[in-house]
Amino acid sequence: MRIKVLINDFKASILTWKRSKGTLFWTIAFPIILILIFGAIFSGQSVEYDIHINDLDNSQHSHQLISIMNETGVLKPHTVDITSNITAYMKNEDIARLLEIPKGYGQALEAALSGSTSPITLTYYFDPSEQSSSSIVRSIISDMLQRLNLQYTQGRTLVELKDESTITEEFGFIDFFIPGMIGFTIMQSCIYGSIERNTKFRKDGILRKLLTTPITRSEWIFSKMLFMLFLSFISTILIGIVGWLVWGVSIHVTPLMIIIIIATSFLFSGMGMLIGRFVKEEETADTAGGAISFPMMFLAGTFFPLDQMPEALQTFARVLPLYYVNEGLRNAMIYMKFNDALINTFAVLIFAAVFFIAGVVLTKWHED
Repeated sequence: MRIKVLINDFKASILTWKRSKGTLFWTIAFPIILILIFGAIFSGQSVEYDIHINDLDNSQHSHQLISIMNETGVLKPHTVDITSNITAYMKNEDIARLLEIPKGYGQALEAALSGSTSPITLTYYFDPSEQSSSSIVRSIISDMLQRLNLQYTQGRTLVELKDESTITEEFGFIDFFIPGMIGFTIMQSCIYGSIERNTKFRKDGILRKLLTTPITRSEWIFSKMLFMLFLSFISTILIGIVGWLVWGVSIHVTPLMIIIIIATSFLFSGMGMLIGRFVKEEETADTAGGAISFPMMFLAGTFFPLDQMPEALQTFARVLPLYYVNEGLRNAMIYMKFNDALINTFAVLIFAAVFFIAGVVLTKWHED
């Protein structure tokens, strides 16, 4: 092996890299963007979890318990007065977690000071579709109750916690993950597929040659869109089958699910067209596509719920189209929350119309 040849070729690669301003920019910008995003997510910023309290006792001791929750800096208690069915109330008010303090809680604690250890039960109602955050909140409350038991009875169980799911069907993290994976896969294939058509084909002169053929620009774009839509359904079916066979995920094929998949394919194809239109070089276009899609993948709730992120990032995530795709698919195909799925579907359709129309209008068959 000739060292001189290796060194010369390495120098040539460095010079080529330096001459490409776009590649140089994204090589530096991409890792900076990622570290800023993940640093903001995992930098140890305090995250608050909402917990609603149905205080049936309304005593000094129950107020003290709520005060202790508030002082944790992690739990954000909201007092409610529920006299009807709790599960129905939580569903109507879109409440994910609720702790019910029963009547007689204060008397039980007073009796403990006199030597009695008759246990009293607090009920923790939770939405299993938000398993990760609900488990964290339950763990915090359980730890608080253990400290109370230690304080009043030297460790014997006086106050215990009972779990009550608001949904009869139990969901695991894999149920949360599968729809997010479908949305992410469609995003990746459509963005990079559109970039390839509108950057590589234009640079190679293929698009310019199409001007001499009978096919119109709109016909060519929509024919490619049908192919991207075909790939989107293929990936959705494969992910769904594997999730069902390997992990037993129960997937419901609904009209809203199909509409979301179609709209998602158009949405991210249009986004890829826009990237390909304004970024000329192949290498730069691929890197720019990654710089947009990868942060969106992690910020839009693909792998973990939004309430685990700082509040500022949660607000930002709600302007990202992939967030509505992920939430729409989860509600339409897993959790069967049709009202929420309908809202998310409208949001995805609006994003799809904006990005796809802009991509079609700005896509050209010739180089500037």
